[in-house]
Formats: sequence, structure tokens, C-alpha cells
Amino acid sequence: MNERDFADLAVGHALNALSEADERAYQEALAGNPHWDHHVRDATDSVAALSASIEPVEPPPSVRAALFARISELPQESADPVDAAADDEDFAAAGGAPVAPERTTVSTAPTAVSAWGPRRWFTLAASFAAVLVLGFGAVTISQVFAPPAAVVALQQIEEAPDAQSASATMADGTVATAHWSESAGRSVLVADGMPALDEGKTYELWFVRDQTPIAAGTFEPDADGKATAVLEGEMHAGDVIAVTIEPDGGSPDGTPSTAPVVAVATA
Repeated sequence: MNERDFADLAVGHALNALSEADERAYQEALAGNPHWDHHVRDATDSVAALSASIEPVEPPPSVRAALFARISELPQESADPVDAAADDEDFAAAGGAPVAPERTTVSTAPTAVSAWGPRRWFTLAASFAAVLVLGFGAVTISQVFAPPAAVVALQQIEEAPDAQSASATMADGTVATAHWSESAGRSVLVADGMPALDEGKTYELWFVRDQTPIAAGTFEPDADGKATAVLEGEMHAGDVIAVTIEPDGGSPDGTPSTAPVVAVATA
């Protein structure tokens, strides 16, 4: 399983919407790749934000009907012929109103993740889109569950044939890793242990090229001090990727106003 598949499963897990096979694949992937846990936090936070933002609403019957109509369009796995025949016999014996026993279907596809395909995600997205329309109007499902731009950029870098990375540990314990790819044209800084800043302050990224700093955007770490930030602009071979503390919105004159708190050499 790759990280993108895991990120999809993390959303399904947060929604309590995974099948038994998908849940098992999710747990195995997380155990084998604990550094992917930021996808779990992102998905959990998104679902929590949804829950906190939406007032309880009784959906009209048309929404329920539309949802079940979408679900009915999904391809269904046929039951084992022997079991089906046995079920028919049980139904006949039970009379005119049989109650079918619950069944748990385990995917027999090459991988459990492949079962969580685009059509299942489409149905899930449609379900939540209906809820969002009822709850707060114009917000789209892509705005809620789409991966952040920095995460998408990091995935593009990791999938590129010329992907490279370099790490540094700062005196305060901050661990920073720069990821870049010339063919993808992207560069991303992943940091852990970034201290929280005072109000009115932000972190700013820089390419330091031949001792000249070039502004590359601002970012804010999460509550745990973790950050994945895409750098704006083109990285050149040998650049140092640095971070300074600046006023909100970034340095007003386009030059660093403090010494770097993070500096990762890429050569």
C-alpha cells in the first residue's frame, strides 16, 4: 500500500465507514508505517470540524432516497451459490416475511485497499455533500476532505524518479526534512517540534542561494509543532532551505528580520 491509499483509508476510518477488510488493511499499514499518522490526525480533525460546525438537521425524505439510489448503483458481490440456495430454503420455511441474516463480505481482490475504489468514494462523497448542503450550504466535499496542497506536493515529489531529501536537527530539538524533485518542480519542508509563536508572528520559508535569501512563503505548524509546507518558487541545486520568524504575512521588506530557526542544506 502506498501513502496515498493509506490517506484515503484514514478518511474512511475517521468516518467509521471502512469494511472489515479495509479496516484490517488500514491498521496493518499504520502499524508498518507509523510516520503516516499525520493522515489519521488530519482526517480525524476534518470529521470533528464537520461535526462541530453542523447543527442537527432532519433530512428530507428525498435526500435519503437519493443516497440509497446512489448506493444501489454500486456493483454488488454475488453470494456463494450454495449459501444462496440455503437462504432460499430458509426463507421458504420461515414463511412470507423472512428476515435475512446479516453477512460480512470480505473482499477477494488482490489487495484490500483496491476494494475502496473510486465508485465507493463517490458514493461516500455524495452522502456527505448532501449533509453539507443541508448544514451549511456552499462548502464542497473537496474542500473538506481534499489533501492540503503541501501534502499533494510531497506525494508528487516522493513519486518522482529524481526525488531527494535532506534533514537537519536544530539546537532546540526541531527536526526538519527538505524534500525536492527537479522533474516535479516542487520542494517541501516537513518539520517536527516547531515551537508555538506569539500572536502576530509567523514562520517564513526562504531559499538561501549564494548567501542571498529568497522568500518562499509562510506557514503555521499544528498544535503538536508539526508542519508540512510547500515552498513557493523554483529551487536551485545547492540552495539552503531556511525558516525565520516574521510578522504575520511575512517579512515586510522581503528580507529576513531574524536569524534562521531552521536551516537545511541540500548539497
